Amino acid sequence: MTTLFVNRLTVIDFSYLDPVHGLLGESWLVDIELDGSLDHQGMVLDFSEVKKQVKQTIDREYDHCLLIPTQYPQCQIQQLEHRCDIQFQLASGEIIRHSSPYSAIALIAAPAITEAILIRVISEKLQSVLPDNVQALRIRLYPEMASDAWYQYSHGLKHHAGNCQRIAHGHRSRIVIYRNNDRDQSLEADWATRWKAIYIGTQSDLLETFQENGIECHRFGYTANQGLFKLEIPSDRCYLIETDSTVENLAQHIAATLKSEHPEDDFRIEAYEGVDKGAIGLA
Repeated sequence: MTTLFVNRLTVIDFSYLDPVHGLLGESWLVDIELDGSLDHQGMVLDFSEVKKQVKQTIDREYDHCLLIPTQYPQCQIQQLEHRCDIQFQLASGEIIRHSSPYSAIALIAAPAITEAILIRVISEKLQSVLPDNVQALRIRLYPEMASDAWYQYSHGLKHHAGNCQRIAHGHRSRIVIYRNNDRDQSLEADWATRWKAIYIGTQSDLLETFQENGIECHRFGYTANQGLFKLEIPSDRCYLIETDSTVENLAQHIAATLKSEHPEDDFRIEAYEGVDKGAIGLA
């Protein structure tokens, strides 16, 4: 028996519905180990095949998706021919509704989304694509280990040609702020609080603001090339901006906001989108 390993094989950027936190963006790194006998090449599996078979399967099924815990008692699912409607009642009584094509969601047969549950689900999915000489696999999912401030946001980019157009996918993202060329960790912590478990919505995608059971809610919606997307969410779990919520625009938004709050100072913002990528905003 020989073991092949690949660390940081991919990063799953996704959102999931949580009874307490609501719509929560996340970024989990993926490490994998494969146990098996050697094939005719003297390999358990060619590294190129790990990327082709394993990474592509994980990315296709879970990356840039909204994960739904279907066994959560207050989760109602209406499966239509080409799309799926979700109603999810939080422990607080607040309600989140999501409607999209099936490609934008992953239905997880569990009462909650956890690392252990997603490891089990991914492992079961991969069994069908691995060759017979691979006898066992182990997966590790984990967030980026960082001492910097970070926030978790969900969003959708209707103009994006790829999977970023999905209205509720997200990221766990670091933020680094320089104020007059000096690192300002107090401002970093402030933005981590502002955008804790937040949905960043584009003003033009806001269709309606309404009251439900005494709670103000926002209804977002748009049509992109993958189909029609809708999201209803309590307004206090949202942060509205005038532009599309690309990381470039988010970095510049933070910089411009800080400049308006502290006009005598100069700012450089390093805003991440998940792991090891992002944009710089200056003001």
